[in-house]
Amino acid sequence: MDNGKFLEICKKEVAKYANDHLDKTDNKQITEDDVYVVWLCKTLQNNKALLSTTLHDGMYYELTYNGCKKELYFDAYKKFENKCIEVQ
Repeated sequence: MDNGKFLEICKKEVAKYANDHLDKTDNKQITEDDVYVVWLCKTLQNNKALLSTTLHDGMYYELTYNGCKKELYFDAYKKFENKCIEVQ
């Protein structure tokens, strides 16, 4: 699958997941335009992307397309901490 088609599917799935998990009382929904790519890779027939949204929820999404099986795998992660560690 080419990267354009892959990212189109990924953004749609991430927006759908985020909207399905938002608190309904917030009356907020996002679109594919609110989803952005952090990292993208294509190797042979496989694609992988790390995405996030403009929501301030600390969520990251990893989507992997297995070209042999024509399957898309979806993982959702919560970012708990981001810190700098000085290495000498």
